[in-house]
Amino acid sequence: MQHISVLLREAVDALVIAADGIYVDGTFGRGGHAREVLARLSPRGRLVAIDRDPDAVASAANDAELAADPRFTIRHAPFSQMAATLAALGIDAVDGVLLDLGVSSPQLDDPARGFSFRFDAPLDMRMDTTRGESAADFLARADERQLAEVIRDYGEERFAAQVAKALVARRESGRPVRTTAALAEVVAGAVRTREAGQNPATRTFQALRIFVNAELDELALALSAALALLAPGGRLVVISFHSLEDRIVKTFIARESRSEVDRRAPFAPPRPTRLRAIARVRPGDADAAANPRARSAVMRVAERTAVPFAEGSAA
Repeated sequence: MQHISVLLREAVDALVIAADGIYVDGTFGRGGHAREVLARLSPRGRLVAIDRDPDAVASAANDAELAADPRFTIRHAPFSQMAATLAALGIDAVDGVLLDLGVSSPQLDDPARGFSFRFDAPLDMRMDTTRGESAADFLARADERQLAEVIRDYGEERFAAQVAKALVARRESGRPVRTTAALAEVVAGAVRTREAGQNPATRTFQALRIFVNAELDELALALSAALALLAPGGRLVVISFHSLEDRIVKTFIARESRSEVDRRAPFAPPRPTRLRAIARVRPGDADAAANPRARSAVMRVAERTAVPFAEGSAA
């Protein structure tokens, strides 16, 4: 399946406020948003793309058009390391940061990656295949309590305890779950009811993917990094695909949009607001029909406010 960038026009419209600016695409994927950003930039503009997936970085390196564009740079890194990645390029402030969260169609459609129950494949699920623990390795070591917590907290699965018990029982029988098909089979036996049209394993697969890749922790770090990099007037644009992600983004923007008093120093001036919430956008009916992945998408846009001198010169 061809990867279709969700909210492509809306995201780039919100992001690119100056054709001469410097922008960060923290989730390059296959470059849908990146190409549209480049189309809006002048010869003096610049786009730095980041992706933790080595396959995504390789796809950019093998793209003749992108490779020949002096305005474009790509680096292999998680977006939580955005500040260090840009510092190595001599960049300490940017005009916009785009984060398109979750898993991409190429990742889902490659059986070897182990993200989908549509294929029988090794249960990997790592976005960065060069490091970290695979989902199969986690299932081989985790106890029942930890499994239940991960499946409940990251998959919002109400049958998390039953799934965890079934996974441990399977492992103790001498047949540990090492493939996507085996995981889907175990979950189907433990989850007796499910929403119409949804595979019983959907929530468990989501939970393991989020846990293995530390996605929510990475997101929290990336939001803080983006805020520190944004110049006054710069834009933060984040596209989320499930409630756990969106809740983190919503809470972050709301917190940074308030002026707060430090309770430890109540007579000190309140901390100034650093963001201004601009928009919350959902895909239209046509977009959702053309791209099923778009149905759950939520895009939030915020703008960096002016920074008082006392806060420091680095926006």
